[in-house]
Amino acid sequence: MSKSRRSVRFQHRPSDGRRPSVSDVSDAASDPGSPSRNGPVAQPATIPEEKPDAEYQKKRQTFITRTIWTFVMIAGFFIAMFSGHIYIIGIVTAIQIVSFKEVIAIANVPSKEKNIRFTKSLNWYFLGTSMYFLYGESVIYYFKHILLVDRVLLPLATHHRFISFTLWIMGFVFFVASLQKGHYRFQFTQFAWTHMALYLIVVQAHFVMNNILEGMIWFFLPASLVITNDIFAYVCGITFGRTQLIQLSPKKTVEGFVGAWFCTIIFGYFMTNILMRYKYFICPVNDLGSNVLTGLECEPNPVFVPQPFEIPDWTGFGRTFYLAPMQLHILLFATFASLVAPFGGFFASGLKRSFKIKDFGESIPGHGGITDRMDCQFIMGFFAYMYFHSFIAVYKASVGDIIETAITGLTIDEQMEVVRGLSKYLYNQGTLSESVLDHLSTELLRR
Repeated sequence: MSKSRRSVRFQHRPSDGRRPSVSDVSDAASDPGSPSRNGPVAQPATIPEEKPDAEYQKKRQTFITRTIWTFVMIAGFFIAMFSGHIYIIGIVTAIQIVSFKEVIAIANVPSKEKNIRFTKSLNWYFLGTSMYFLYGESVIYYFKHILLVDRVLLPLATHHRFISFTLWIMGFVFFVASLQKGHYRFQFTQFAWTHMALYLIVVQAHFVMNNILEGMIWFFLPASLVITNDIFAYVCGITFGRTQLIQLSPKKTVEGFVGAWFCTIIFGYFMTNILMRYKYFICPVNDLGSNVLTGLECEPNPVFVPQPFEIPDWTGFGRTFYLAPMQLHILLFATFASLVAPFGGFFASGLKRSFKIKDFGESIPGHGGITDRMDCQFIMGFFAYMYFHSFIAVYKASVGDIIETAITGLTIDEQMEVVRGLSKYLYNQGTLSESVLDHLSTELLRR
């Protein structure tokens, strides 16, 4: 909030009989048309004071609105996170749809002026097609043990990519058929703009959703690192900032950039130590109906299990200490959030400057558009997904993988033989009763 000026007259103060302040007297003395210093002092005009007062009230109201909505978003986020993974997935879905709408709207205005039909409809069609493909890929990957045993969903799962390709081709053909003479350049620009928005927003949001399914920590930790870095960049910038960092964001300073890096590393280390203690955060999703009260159960990923690390005796500090590998990985997460993810914000700033706009929209009162808040989050979530699957994920056969192999790689007779062999094994282990085994064997022989 900006500080109020001494000469600003607030509305609750009466204008008649007001005692002139020192600044009022000095302003009157400096006025060429004012009386002498010993003469009567004229009352200052009220019209010039209305502008700064209105500007101050506007900034004050903006700050109040921004603060209220900040707490509303924080509260909503934590309520959704503890209510279950499906609610966070819903929030991510809503964010990517609104962000796509905001980015597309920037370049969509000329289409109305040129009276070009179907431009907006095609944008939403390609969005729906992309979401169908990406969400379908995630659902099939994480829940194939459910989809592949359902008679209705099995064809959709096995032919998902071809169906998605067919849907995109239909949109492509319709776009070519809708080209209008004299507007080719503009329409192809719109086509490229739409697909750029799909790549930068929808595709990256898809990987954020995958992070949620791998475990809440892979979503919450990267998101909190970006927010923490943004806060400390502001604090360190106004405290120590002297050197401008980049022309796209004149208020960003080198001192704030580096100071936020160290603060984010410290925050990430301690936050990781807290989150690692709860299975609700570190376990992958096996039940979309779970929440913080029901919890999740799993065998923790080795990255969360403390491992012995030895310092050689020849260093003079020879000792053995235990440290979870995640406490080392978080250093790289925090570094990326501090030194690379902000360039997503710089990219967004450059994009807004190229279109001469202040914000992407007004979706969040006092904050601007959703895209203004998510510009760094998308690229951070993308990094978290790639890093997790490259250095942390443990790959082993799952029930879904076995079922998929049996369905796609074996004949019906071979599948029945597998069932027969598994039933005998389970009977020998005491899991199946003899009556169930006999009934199952009878049914298999009948077929």
